[in-house]
Amino acid sequence: MATDYGYDSGLGFPETVRRHRVPAGLRAPFEGRTWREFGYVLLSLPISVLMFTYAITMISLGAGLLVTFLGIPVFAAGLAGCRGLGALERARARGLLGLEVGDPEPLRMRKSGFMAWIGAVLKSGTSWQTLLYSVLHLPWALFSFVVSVNFWVYGWALLTYPLWFWVFPAYVGQDGLQLYGDQTHHIYLDNPFEIGVTALVGLLFTLATPWIVRALTTVDRVMVHGLLGPTRLSARVVELESDRGVVVDTAAADLRRIERDLHDGAQARLVALAMDLGLAKEKLTEDPAAAARMVDEAHGEVKTALQELRDLARGIHPAVLTDRGLDAALSAVASRCTVPVQVEVDLPARPAPAIEGIAYFTVSELLQNISKHSRATFAAVDVWRVENRLMLQVVDNGVGGAEVSSGTGLTGLAERLDAVDGILVVDSPAGGPTRVTAELPWRSERV
Repeated sequence: MATDYGYDSGLGFPETVRRHRVPAGLRAPFEGRTWREFGYVLLSLPISVLMFTYAITMISLGAGLLVTFLGIPVFAAGLAGCRGLGALERARARGLLGLEVGDPEPLRMRKSGFMAWIGAVLKSGTSWQTLLYSVLHLPWALFSFVVSVNFWVYGWALLTYPLWFWVFPAYVGQDGLQLYGDQTHHIYLDNPFEIGVTALVGLLFTLATPWIVRALTTVDRVMVHGLLGPTRLSARVVELESDRGVVVDTAAADLRRIERDLHDGAQARLVALAMDLGLAKEKLTEDPAAAARMVDEAHGEVKTALQELRDLARGIHPAVLTDRGLDAALSAVASRCTVPVQVEVDLPARPAPAIEGIAYFTVSELLQNISKHSRATFAAVDVWRVENRLMLQVVDNGVGGAEVSSGTGLTGLAERLDAVDGILVVDSPAGGPTRVTAELPWRSERV
């Protein structure tokens, strides 16, 4: 028996995966998964009765009281209770079925207060979905309970019949288990052949029961995931809210960087330049040679400050990108890289300015990483379009070992791309080469 470590996709539990010599069909009745699923089916019936009773009672009471103001609060209380029971069901499915279901969309109240809470509960689609689950799950839970218990009990009872058939002649007064009987004929399972066949039928029932229970709980998984989990719309809203937070944080970080660069760079040089020119003005009549020397130094400072301002402006949004597009802008970036870079841009038209800017800064950041960390001697940049996606690929022959999850600049780059529904894939084995592929949504430039 060998052992691997993996992920049991059926259960959802990360657990040890064992390679057994015994086939899965023979092991199934004794596996922990089977007993957990059977326990889920056994618990489903009483819990579903409770949920169904609560839901029907509260909704009927609320409908009966709609002629008064009390009906609406009762409705809201009933739906809120169903939401709580839905949370219990998600926890039960997570614990026994290994089904990871995210929490649904929370209540969204624009104002505080009891009336705002009532409105939020009544408007929430999650509330009505949990009500629907409370009503629909009872008949299914009853069906699953009856089928599972009957197969389980009859299977084990028939399988172990050779061990307890003696009870019938000793205490019941008949030869064995009665298979058929009327007023004139009776058939009992009492000879060795019939007892053996009965045990064989029980074995078949026992081996089939885990798979029947698994099929029944598959429907439960679908119901829990579909009615108690987050909808696609709510999941998308949560994703967009997270992306908006990333965009806001990134914009704030960029503003702080620009402010720091201005304060520590060009602004400091301009202040020093103003002081030097003031001193030169004072020495102009007394010592013209010293004044001329100070003016010459100030001229050099002006050139340096202009270069810093030009670099800063290029870091915000380069003029060449606006005027000539990605091909020229990326060629300019590649010319400043410390290794030779081959640039190939094959685009039928220019994308939207926002997408074009993100593509530019993505390649710029990747080329900076190559200059600083890769120890490469060659790099290549390819940009092309595939249907409604803009594709970027940067390749170098460096030492490799780059990872998105290591907390480096690639992590922030991946977050920026994710904020606009983009993807960053890094293939960088130790020893190289490194291949970074970025994918952005294509939006055409508006004329």
